[in-house]
Amino acid sequence: MANHARTARFDLVSLGETMLRMSVPSGRRLDDLRALEVEIGGAESNVCVALARLDRRVGWVSRLPDHALGAAVLRVLRADGVDVTAVRRVPGERIGTYYIEYAAPPRAAQVIYDRADSAAAHMALADVDWTYLLDTRILHLTGITAALSPSCYELVLAAVQRARAAGVSISFDVNFRSKLWSAAEAGARLRPILAAADILLCKSDDACALFDCSGGPAEIMAGLQALSSAQAIYCTFGAMVRACWPMTRSIISRQCRCRLSIGSAAATHLPPECSTACSTMIRCSGSGVASHWPRSA
Repeated sequence: MANHARTARFDLVSLGETMLRMSVPSGRRLDDLRALEVEIGGAESNVCVALARLDRRVGWVSRLPDHALGAAVLRVLRADGVDVTAVRRVPGERIGTYYIEYAAPPRAAQVIYDRADSAAAHMALADVDWTYLLDTRILHLTGITAALSPSCYELVLAAVQRARAAGVSISFDVNFRSKLWSAAEAGARLRPILAAADILLCKSDDACALFDCSGGPAEIMAGLQALSSAQAIYCTFGAMVRACWPMTRSIISRQCRCRLSIGSAAATHLPPECSTACSTMIRCSGSGVASHWPRSA
């Protein structure tokens, strides 16, 4: 694995769907829209963009329609430094979209997805350039891709198996989406992927709902550790607390802005940061939470 990491073309490659994100201007409601602001959004490509901006070598693999909207996604990612040469373009298919109405507490933001039967949902083994996908130090996958369709689930499983055989480290973000599948189905189908992951990202709510973890942060982290052979596990507990285990054996609180070492009174001040997969990847890359995290040669 070490020799592969030294010679790999990419630091990280990810596989997944990127959609068009339509949002109403601040203060407007979706049921009273007059105009929409258009951006692109996808959990996997967001991670790629975040790391590309830190000068990491990243590639993104997907399936997009061969028309102007698919080209728009590629243009944005390419401009941010993400390699998209392995994305398959197909005629006569659609791109997924979602619509957002932002809100301030106590009202929750509203999201409407229109992603069924998208080009990405049709991804299968034959759509992937496997030499490209595995020419990386880390392969980043998510539970979102696994939930898109039966063929996408089989693709994610195959990617995990081939990455293990090739000595490629696997990063997996559970990222449960209740609009795509039930907690029971997701928990059962994602367990084999958790077991194979080298880096695991999972919200505490997902750990409890999908994998029957319970208790406080330390107990939930121990429950995830029992399900995975990951060298680094990252978990969030609402907006205020995040934890890394077992590499740092620490719980990080945004409320007190410090890292509290489990079993010790030591604390190190940290700036508050958003608890998202992208900021997690940046944090791991910058702080060395995972000793094997990708750094360009």
